[in-house]
Amino acid sequence: MALAQEPSSTGAPSLAVRNAALAEQGRLARVLARAFDQDPMINWLLRQDAGRARAFRRFFNVAIGAMAQPHELVFTTADLGGAALWFPPGKWKMSLWQQLRLLPALASSVGYRRVPAVMAGIDALEKQHPREPHYYLFLLGVEPSLQGKGVGSALLGPVLARCDAEGMPAYLETANPRNLPLYERHGFRVRAEFTVPHGGPLNWLMWRA
Repeated sequence: MALAQEPSSTGAPSLAVRNAALAEQGRLARVLARAFDQDPMINWLLRQDAGRARAFRRFFNVAIGAMAQPHELVFTTADLGGAALWFPPGKWKMSLWQQLRLLPALASSVGYRRVPAVMAGIDALEKQHPREPHYYLFLLGVEPSLQGKGVGSALLGPVLARCDAEGMPAYLETANPRNLPLYERHGFRVRAEFTVPHGGPLNWLMWRA
């Protein structure tokens, strides 16, 4: 999944990172919707018609509450300046039951006519996913007004520290080349490049040994 860029800006955000509370899901979904507004992968994935804004909010609500929150690896800052959503080793791929349960919400976010093409594209991307145990950074997004101030780096900190303590690799995908320096500073290296079929963008697949 694509990750939000962290361009330069001004101001003084909070860099104190903590686990997000379930009650903060809606607000964080709006933060991620703004953070990913120009992201190539998310804009290919989600509908671009009059229902776009609602689709963005719904998708990120599902990503936080139904996909990442059960693993207790959703991190934010004291001022809710951004969010990082991780999956622990062996938990990145949803079961068939989980996919069926989330299908109505995801289909309305994607656009019902586009579901077959989008699902095929996502399946092709998932086939590139490493099989060895790792932590998976599913989404990282920072409020646009706070980007470029270290919030993204701070949000990466807790799980990367856990990776180091456990000797566990980490993996992510990004469709925005401006993200590459941020992740490279934290030890990720490009493992492969992959263009998502059915009109999807080029993704950089990054691995942190």
